[in-house]
Amino acid sequence: MICELDTVILLKDRPLEGLVKGDVGFVVFIHEGGKAFEVEFTTLAGDPLGVLTLAEDEIRPVSARDVPHVRVV
Repeated sequence: MICELDTVILLKDRPLEGLVKGDVGFVVFIHEGGKAFEVEFTTLAGDPLGVLTLAEDEIRPVSARDVPHVRVV
C-alpha cells in the first residue's frame, strides 16, 4: 500500500516531462483511496522537476533491494 510521503519509483518513461523509468519521487497526495497519486520529482539537490498525477500501475514503493542511480537532466 502506498501512503502520502512514501518514496516511489516510476515504472514507465514520461518523455514529455523529462522523466524515465526508475526515477524516484515522493507521494504528496492520494486521490480517491489510491486510484491516483500526486508524485513530486526533484533532483538530488532538491530542484523541482515536476508533480505528476500517476496511476497505481505507473509507480511502485521503494524496496530494500533497490540501488540508487544518478543521471543528469
